Amino acid sequence: MSDLTHLDETGAACMVDVAGKPVTAREAVATGRITMSREAAAAIRAGSVKKGDVLATARIAGIMAAKKTAELIPLCHPLPLTRVAIDLAPDDTGVTVTATAATEGKTGVEMEALTAASVALLTLYDMAKALDKAMVIAEVRLLSKKGGKSGDWHA
Repeated sequence: MSDLTHLDETGAACMVDVAGKPVTAREAVATGRITMSREAAAAIRAGSVKKGDVLATARIAGIMAAKKTAELIPLCHPLPLTRVAIDLAPDDTGVTVTATAATEGKTGVEMEALTAASVALLTLYDMAKALDKAMVIAEVRLLSKKGGKSGDWHA
């Protein structure tokens, strides 16, 4: 009925069958940014936010989120992640998050990297919202993916 991979012949939603695909090394990198007042950004950089270590908490939240992606995104395969790394780059007006997810599996880790970046950004907002409720989360996107049938891709 459809060329869409997540619909069966009747049009019903389904998880893609990856049973016949080979196991390959796969990696994806996603990014996003939260902008905020200079005061909130300075407090995060100084480690003086009353809720605690904002950057450490966001890093752990991003890692945990990558591991829970299949529970959050319908039709996503649960994957045995071999690596999740969260890089946080604070500056005068916010924080840029870069999340890397890797596995050796039959399907890619793009959703895990995007979920990790998104949840790390949401955590930054949560930890600093008392300082700036007008923070903006934006520019969440995939930067690159490696491995699999479709090969490597870079933004």
